Amino acid sequence: MTARRRASSASASPHRLASGDGRGASRRDRLRRDLALLIMAAPGLLLLLLFHYVPLLGNVVAFKDYLPYVGLVDSPWIGLRNFTDLFADPDFWNALRNTLEITFLQVVLFFPAAIGLAILLHGVLRSWLRRLIQNIVYLPHFISWVIVIVLFQQTLGGAGMINSFARSHGFATFDIMTSPHLFKLLVTAEGIWKDAGWGTIIFLAALAAIDVQLYESAAVDGAGRWRQLWHVTLPGIRPVIVLLLVLRLGEALSVGFEPIILQRASVGADASEVLDSYVYFHGVVDSNWGVAVAAGLLKGLVGFLLILTANKAAHALGEQGVYQR
Repeated sequence: MTARRRASSASASPHRLASGDGRGASRRDRLRRDLALLIMAAPGLLLLLLFHYVPLLGNVVAFKDYLPYVGLVDSPWIGLRNFTDLFADPDFWNALRNTLEITFLQVVLFFPAAIGLAILLHGVLRSWLRRLIQNIVYLPHFISWVIVIVLFQQTLGGAGMINSFARSHGFATFDIMTSPHLFKLLVTAEGIWKDAGWGTIIFLAALAAIDVQLYESAAVDGAGRWRQLWHVTLPGIRPVIVLLLVLRLGEALSVGFEPIILQRASVGADASEVLDSYVYFHGVVDSNWGVAVAAGLLKGLVGFLLILTANKAAHALGEQGVYQR
């Protein structure tokens, strides 16, 4: 009886492997089947381990009085004192407030801009014209932040094109580039100009996957362009919108480093300091490593909690989110 069962199992295993589900196959059979995929994935996993997981060990500095000439291992433990100093620092709360305000503007203004631009591009009927516009709107993504800020300075600065035109016609002038009150809107506008076109790529792919017969059926029922947009287009790309929104919330406290550093001197630290620049100036410039690492660790933990919360909210709304339940 036992020998018969072994024979039956041996004859069924190749069939299960061939079916692709792998259920019931032995570990050795699964390893032999997936060996080529594992070999191809090994370099990427090695790089991920070396450059993403091994550096996580450096977060131990947040719990030590780190002394570079003593070393990471021999530096004394101080428990949560770095976090206590961090929460007692008014510059940290100012940086956190600026970060949250810029994040709110980016979610409210930048995210819909990419969706709207993708829908407009998808509505262009001539394919050659659509490809031409796509290539044009992609170009700013490849321009460095230095050039982007110079372009904005030449347009909106005190000696820029708009102010020169206003001055020559007797109108009042205003330097937007040095205004602390408009800095957060300015950074958001620069980000939209630079990356909104690049952000349309995924949405265009999602729009292309919508069945054309849905539009034809809606048109037969008398739906105009706006009703088709509301009842066909937006529901068709809703899973992608939710997925990207969840991923964006995971990086909610990362609002960009280069545009902040490049324009910090013109508007002052009170208006421009964010968590990334706070970590740089307190850690690298002031050599206050423990507090800087504590701020970075806290930022990572908040981002992780935001991803979990947003993903659970997506599940509650019936969407798949970043990962399945």
